[in-house]
Amino acid sequence: MNDENVEIIIVEDNPSDAELLLRVFRKHKLANDIVLLKDGAQALDYFLQGDPVRRSRPRVVILDLKLPKVSGIQILKQIKSDERTRTIPVVVLTSSQEERDIVESYKLGVNSYIVKPVDFEQFVEAVRQLGLYWLLLNQAPTFK
Repeated sequence: MNDENVEIIIVEDNPSDAELLLRVFRKHKLANDIVLLKDGAQALDYFLQGDPVRRSRPRVVILDLKLPKVSGIQILKQIKSDERTRTIPVVVLTSSQEERDIVESYKLGVNSYIVKPVDFEQFVEAVRQLGLYWLLLNQAPTFK
């Protein structure tokens, strides 16, 4: 994989959810280059190493909030406070329905907040719709 062509960064510690996300994106041919980060520390390292804009301009980051080592809220705070990564769209995809998580995410600049459906088919459809919107419909700024 070439880091300069990353389309999606997934930050998800649950192996089943991560695998399902990857399957849906690939089945519907929504993304070729996907980076999977399995905990918050790995995500922070990814975004803080070198020049994240030069290395990768993902079309979207899919971020779970309940992560080991470093919380998704901390990752979101880092992404949205750094001039180099601020404009990367971040979608929170989490099991948390807590109002404080939703409010804090939007205060920090999240682009969308989605609660993971419990039903398998609904989860698949939510991921498919998420991919269609952020990868095919959304118009992102061009960076040179």
